[in-house]
Amino acid sequence: MSLISNVLFRLMYRRGFTPWDSGVSPPELVEVIEGARQLPVGRALDLGCGTGTTTVYMATKGWQVTGVDFVPRAIRVARAKASAARLSVSFLVGDVTRLHELPIEPGFDLLFDQGCFHSLPEAAQPAYAREITRMTRSGATLLAVCVRTPAGSAPPPILSEGDQAR
Repeated sequence: MSLISNVLFRLMYRRGFTPWDSGVSPPELVEVIEGARQLPVGRALDLGCGTGTTTVYMATKGWQVTGVDFVPRAIRVARAKASAARLSVSFLVGDVTRLHELPIEPGFDLLFDQGCFHSLPEAAQPAYAREITRMTRSGATLLAVCVRTPAGSAPPPILSEGDQAR
């Protein structure tokens, strides 16, 4: 994450201006947790978990979840949400492009990203791809909810299997 983005996100959390934090889990995640495309319960990694809305949601459905975000204030709020719900959830302050530095055991079944990847500078995206690949078990699911690009503008970079080798 660039220094400017890092400072901006920290400031926005400090001011309480977090328009991306709706407090509601996205329907795409609900579908893979409890819908027709339901995955077997396992271990999940919530990348850029913010205040833990989706992390806590997955834990209420029986998933063993770890949430990672680089903003300490967001992680404090996330821990309070999990505590209030009496859930055992691991929340870590850290950089998603350096997951190997955190006390996280690889072998996740589901990796969830709601707005994290597209917030990274393009130069950091290959490191993100390497790190999340290292965290998965064979056959894992990556669910990334990204912003839509306005008509007429260039599309954001797409993470594909080929990006893992960069």
